[in-house]
Amino acid sequence: MPSPMEVSVTLPPEIAESVARKVASGAYASAADVVRAGLRALIERDDLVERWLHEEVVAGHAEYLTDPAQAVPAEALLARIKAARGVHPGL
Repeated sequence: MPSPMEVSVTLPPEIAESVARKVASGAYASAADVVRAGLRALIERDDLVERWLHEEVVAGHAEYLTDPAQAVPAEALLARIKAARGVHPGL
């Protein structure tokens, strides 16, 4: 197992304040704990995006290549997404 890596970073004031608030609330023991949790969340999100790309996007593209006539125009797809999210179609 690799040894831990110590890193020093400079945070913009608004992020530093957010980190300080999280520590002050008692949710985290230290700024390092906040940063570790944030990095774990970032890694998890990146993994989910990669999985989505491989499982959904690649599969959808392969399906499109099989029968391009079944494709949905981008505008229609965007309208469906907005409708599902309850967003007014003109926005």
